Amino acid sequence: MTGELSPIDKAKFVAAKRAVEFVEDGMRVGLGTGSTAAWMVRCLGELVREHGLRVTGIPTSTRTAELARNVGIKVVSLDEAKWLDLTIDGADEFDGDLNLIKGGGGALLQEKIVATASDQMVVIADAAKGVDTLGSFPLPVEVIPFGWQTSKALIEEMVASLDVMGSQTALRMNGDTP
Repeated sequence: MTGELSPIDKAKFVAAKRAVEFVEDGMRVGLGTGSTAAWMVRCLGELVREHGLRVTGIPTSTRTAELARNVGIKVVSLDEAKWLDLTIDGADEFDGDLNLIKGGGGALLQEKIVATASDQMVVIADAAKGVDTLGSFPLPVEVIPFGWQTSKALIEEMVASLDVMGSQTALRMNGDTP
């Protein structure tokens, strides 16, 4: 399978393959969102289909839920699962001290809730996500629609008081929809 992959996809596949080694039969597993997490879901689906691994997946996005169902993973909501044994998710950046940034793909809030409801969290990333200093792209902060303008004002106030590069805030849009 790895023969036809680009070097980046091969690295993501290898990281994902290693991460699913932490999954045991009967576990409730949080399924992250993003390109590396998608490789993990495919690898986990292979274990389900070909080796009879029984897992319940709790996805962090509708995109991940659809992929998980397509590869044969049983999917339930966090409310149904109540608590998880393990969450596996990717990172957008990590530094030499293994500090990391998540949420560039827009599922940060759900990813954080699922990770918090887990006994263990495994973060997967390929070497391309390594940076000397965090912050090569705008830091994502996910908010809910209720009170988003107040949240934005509070974030702007906090950022203005810090010694950081750039203090622009923006509501990320998908066409005309936040």
